[in-house]
Amino acid sequence: MNWMVWTMPTAGFFSGIALLLAGMTVWQYFSPSVERKGFLPIVTTRGDRLFIGLLTSAYLHLGIIGFTEFHVLVATALSVIWIAILMRWG
Repeated sequence: MNWMVWTMPTAGFFSGIALLLAGMTVWQYFSPSVERKGFLPIVTTRGDRLFIGLLTSAYLHLGIIGFTEFHVLVATALSVIWIAILMRWG
């Protein structure tokens, strides 16, 4: 990854997203999702909830990096918890 001059946290972050998407693809192939309504105000599938979770996690990271002095791993930990909640009950 030297050609992009990435840091290890950045490479780990994007590698994690790639693994998450690959895992969701395999899961969808073997067990197609059905639409359901959770605490979100719309009917969603697993893929919808993952997309919403990744999008809100990006904003969470930007907010924590931009407005606090917390380490980026705090934002990552909160994002993992948020996506887990969203995927289960969203």
